[in-house]
Amino acid sequence: MDNIAHNDTAFLGSGWAFPVSFSADNHQLNLSANETNINESINVILNTRKGERTLEAEFGSGIQQFMFKKIDSTLKGEIIEAIKFALLRYEPRILVQDVRIASTDIVNGTIEILISYIYSKTNTRHNYVFPFYLKEGTNLDKKK
Repeated sequence: MDNIAHNDTAFLGSGWAFPVSFSADNHQLNLSANETNINESINVILNTRKGERTLEAEFGSGIQQFMFKKIDSTLKGEIIEAIKFALLRYEPRILVQDVRIASTDIVNGTIEILISYIYSKTNTRHNYVFPFYLKEGTNLDKKK
């Protein structure tokens, strides 16, 4: 039965876990699969700056260009469009249904982005929440 369940989700893929890490007990590279692998892929796409990858200069969302800008409806629309385009181009396993700004925290410079998508092969609906920090370094622990 496990083989059938595995085969039903095999198209979702597997690969290195992100961030890259190793198992302490057997010193093997940690892997991720299925939904976790897709969510990690979305996170990599959204956090990668255009030009950051040497052989794939266009890879990434480029939303970092919006850092330090005033949070208004124009900025929100630009962020939404950049995310939709990047996921359409770089994550073929999903079909993005909706991207919206779930909440904003102007004081701390944070925008929470809700991405609704379906797996392209099964029409299964999922959501991913991405916190985007408009101020560099706002996600650091201030207690240290």
